Amino acid sequence: MSASLSADRERSLMRRRLMRRGPLSYKQQDIELPLLRVEESSESRSTRDDAESDETPRPSSPVPGTRLLSTANKPMSEISGIRKLKTTNSFAEDVPNFGVETPYHEELHKYIEHLDAWGVDIFKIDELSNHRPLTVVTYSLFQRRNLLKTFQIMPRTLVNYLTILEDHYIQTPYHNRTHGADVAQSTHCLLSVPALDSVFSDLEIMAALFAAAIHDVDHPGVTNQYLINTGSELAIMYNDESVLENHHLAVAFKLLQEEGCDILASLSKKQRQTLRKMVIDMVLATDMSKHMSLLADLKTMVETKKVAGSGVLLLDNYQDRIQVLRNLIHCADLSNPTKPVAIYRQWTERIMEEFFIQGDKERQHGFEISPMCDRETATVEKSQVGFIDYIVHPLWETWADLVHPDAQNILDALEENRDWYLNQIPDSPLVDQRRHGDSPSEENKSSRSSSLTFSLGSANNLEVPAHHQKANCIPEEEPGNQ
Repeated sequence: MSASLSADRERSLMRRRLMRRGPLSYKQQDIELPLLRVEESSESRSTRDDAESDETPRPSSPVPGTRLLSTANKPMSEISGIRKLKTTNSFAEDVPNFGVETPYHEELHKYIEHLDAWGVDIFKIDELSNHRPLTVVTYSLFQRRNLLKTFQIMPRTLVNYLTILEDHYIQTPYHNRTHGADVAQSTHCLLSVPALDSVFSDLEIMAALFAAAIHDVDHPGVTNQYLINTGSELAIMYNDESVLENHHLAVAFKLLQEEGCDILASLSKKQRQTLRKMVIDMVLATDMSKHMSLLADLKTMVETKKVAGSGVLLLDNYQDRIQVLRNLIHCADLSNPTKPVAIYRQWTERIMEEFFIQGDKERQHGFEISPMCDRETATVEKSQVGFIDYIVHPLWETWADLVHPDAQNILDALEENRDWYLNQIPDSPLVDQRRHGDSPSEENKSSRSSSLTFSLGSANNLEVPAHHQKANCIPEEEPGNQ
């Protein structure tokens, strides 16, 4: 009886405390839990500082070092990866032509003049811009498309934002500021084809360029699955769903709140909300687990596409427009194999090195090494042929159908690059058959599966073992057989 009375008194005291605090949510009335705030640890800050130095091109740890702090009644408002940086803009008055100061202005100008051309040498732009390719390319594209005037963006504000954004790209071998600049420039080219002439509004164009520029900011150089397997705080925060893509978006939008960085300040509330929604849609589409569904939707659009008499696509509702923009960003993100072979090979070397660093870490942790991440067994040439055959070519072939004939030259370059890598593979029955245009036998398909492994998971959830899986891989089976 005394135990029952004690319990009653305890419940009574709890009710009185809750009444004094005022109304609470239903879940809080059930049980009071401390809210969580994610902060960057000293180890993470050290890692990021090291990553910015020339002597240390990669962070010592691929996982952002965050920790959970019990802070009752405080929201989870601090985003891992955000750093307070001193401004690196040394110009006093006018913003330089390309947004950065460089002693190579004249030579850089020659490359910037060709930003409309597919396959511009982004590595040379990186070199000539004092390693500010993202700032130079994005600033130049905003200028070229007259977006600063249209949306009343101050040049210094744009440079401030692009500089701090670029500083938040970690210098990993592949997913770094140069990759961000490359995807932004590729997005610009794809938006410029005749089939899309005047299809998109200025706001939609700015959203696409913004999405391309931010799409991999603060990328640690490992896959979503690696972050999930290691129990990273990012995976916990985003519930294992498009972990990196959600993080890129959070960092990019948070940086707009830095002093002198809000390039969207002059937009109306509706414009700002619309741009944010589009950018989120596009960046989430860079998660390769969405590849199969994106491709299926694109194929459906090709089958039902409507064009004006001039050949321009007719996209008369938001869903159609954002679907094209999602696939456009996805194509730009998977465009390395369509570039001149000398540039493509540089990207291949970079992504393979990033794979191998992850594989080394997985070996150290005692994890199963992800396919194509084992430097002792991976075959670069075979991976490229498979990556093109099963991932890149189907996507670009469908895109070329959508904007026909505007992307035919890109598709031709892709097929030439595929043949180049095929010719680097040591002779085998499989390669001989493909060289002669024959279909692989069932026996060779089986051999291919064992020697060129890569787990596709299921047709509904393509899990490509690459850094957020945009890189070079081959599936065990053809997607159509899943």
